[in-house]
This record gives sequence, structure tokens and C-alpha cells, in this order.
Amino acid sequence: MVLDRAWWHVRDRVQRFRQENLRSGWGILVASVVGSVTLFSFISGVYVSTEPDLLPVQSGSVLPAGLLLVKTTVAVAQELYDKPGGYLSNDKLPPGVFLDDMPNWEQGVLVQVRVMVHSLNHDFALSRAQYIEDPDLAVAETAFAVDSHSWIFPPAEHEFRRGVAALQSYGQRLQSTPPAAGFYVSPDALHNYLDEIGVDLGKLSTQLNAALPQANTQLSDALPVQQTTSWWRIDDEFYQARGQCWALVPMLRAMEVEYGSLLKQHHADLSLRAAIHELEATQQTVWSPVILNGSGFGVFANHSLTLANYIDRAHLDLQDVQQLLSR
Repeated sequence: MVLDRAWWHVRDRVQRFRQENLRSGWGILVASVVGSVTLFSFISGVYVSTEPDLLPVQSGSVLPAGLLLVKTTVAVAQELYDKPGGYLSNDKLPPGVFLDDMPNWEQGVLVQVRVMVHSLNHDFALSRAQYIEDPDLAVAETAFAVDSHSWIFPPAEHEFRRGVAALQSYGQRLQSTPPAAGFYVSPDALHNYLDEIGVDLGKLSTQLNAALPQANTQLSDALPVQQTTSWWRIDDEFYQARGQCWALVPMLRAMEVEYGSLLKQHHADLSLRAAIHELEATQQTVWSPVILNGSGFGVFANHSLTLANYIDRAHLDLQDVQQLLSR
């Protein structure tokens, strides 16, 4: 009897030891999996949140009118889905679903792609004699107008690729002999395009300045009040503005080539170059891990206000271009 009780006691201890080890083993396994996924999401999130460098604009060779501008627009649009991590705005899985800076940057780039494609379709490629819409540009404008957060039926990336293919088809028709598509170097078309991006730059400046505490001051009972940007949305506005400025730099460089002689004739080339220089300055490296909104001459930087100042100066330079072209 004594031996039986001792045997059952030892067997019970062994079983309890196994069960406790099994539970702790599962705990260690779960903790390891969660830790690995978290670390992978963090590292991949940092990698895919890296903003692309400014795109170069090749202007050395003589190209048919409009082709450089179309190629530049294609290159800008392709960065939406060809950059590291691809297109993140419609992601439903980690790490994209946890990110907001790069998706807001993408939204800014998309705004300027849409503006350029609209201008190509309704101004640069539209003959004022016949008012016949270019079929490829019509397809491109529709494709880029897709809901940017759509992830299925259709995925936004699929529509962007369709828009890029339509732009490339239009570009091929521009360089055929004889040209099967039109591009008109018209001062009115350039003026209209600068009007559109001027409105966008004005909106960006207002949104960035709304991050300041005093931005909610009522100037007149008849004027709407810009609500102060929430602390949680300061980085969203900042990166959307960075995205728009990033897209505008190569587009305006291409416009400088396309309209080179006309700009020099009206002495507007220096003003356009100054605007491009200010927009290039918006792409300086942000060394802070978070977007800061310090006040006055305090310890912390004010990234929103700094970016708004560059945008305001670029806006004024582009207004000078418009005024000089109107003379």
C-alpha cells in the first residue's frame, strides 16, 4: 500500500509538471510569435514609409511638344504603386493598415496627378477649333478618378495602371509620324493649369497654418473659420502637402521645358524657376521621428509652419508667372 501511494504521488507530480511546462511553453511560443510579428511590422513599416527621391526630368533630347510632360506625369503616377511597399492607402493588412504618413503622401501625389491629367484632357490636348476630346486622355482621367481607398472591385492600383497605360498610348501617338494626337503650347492652357495648382497650394497653406493655435481667429463675420487642426492630424496634413509638392517639382520642370521659349519671351522663366526651387526645399529631410508643432521661438521646431512658408513663396512666384504671361 505504501508503495502504491508513493507511485501514484510521483505519477501525479510528473503529470502536473508536464502540464505546467506545456502551458509555459505555449505562452513562450505565443509571446515569440507576437513579438516577431510586431518587430517585422515595425521594420517593414519604416522601410515602406521612406519617401522616394525627386524624379529627374530628362530634357537633353528634342522631343515632340507635350511628350516630356506626358512622360513625367507617367513617371510620377507609377511611383504610387512601384515604390517600396507599393500602394498603401487601400491596404487591409499589416504594415500598411497601421501607417498613415505614407498613405497621406500618396493622396497628395494623386491630387496633382489628377490635376495634370485633367489639364491635359481639357486644355493642353483640346483643340479650340474642334473641341474633340482625346480618347486616351478621357480614359486616363476616368481611371485616376477612382476611389483611392478601393481595395477590390476594382483595386485602386489596377485603375492607376490603366490610367498610366492610357497616358503612354497618348504619348506614343504624339511621336508618331504624322502625329496622331495633339498638344497645344497655349498660354491660356498654362494659365489655367497654374490657376488650378495655385488653388491647391493655397489650400495646403491654410491647412498647415491651421495647426497653429491662433489660426482659428475670426477675421470677419462673413468669412468662414478654418478649424484648428487636431494634434492627431498634424502629420497627416504635413505629409499630404509633401506629396503634392513632390509631384509638382518634376511636373513644373517639364513645363519649363515645354514652354521654354514662351516663358523667356514674357520674362517669366525666372519666376517659374524660383517656384520650383521653393518646392524643392519642401523635400528636405525631416530628422525628427515625429512632426512637431512648436510655437514662436520655443525649443521645438514647427514643421507645419516651415512647410507652409515654402509653399506660400512658391505660390507667389507662380502668380508672378501668370501675371507676366498675361502681359
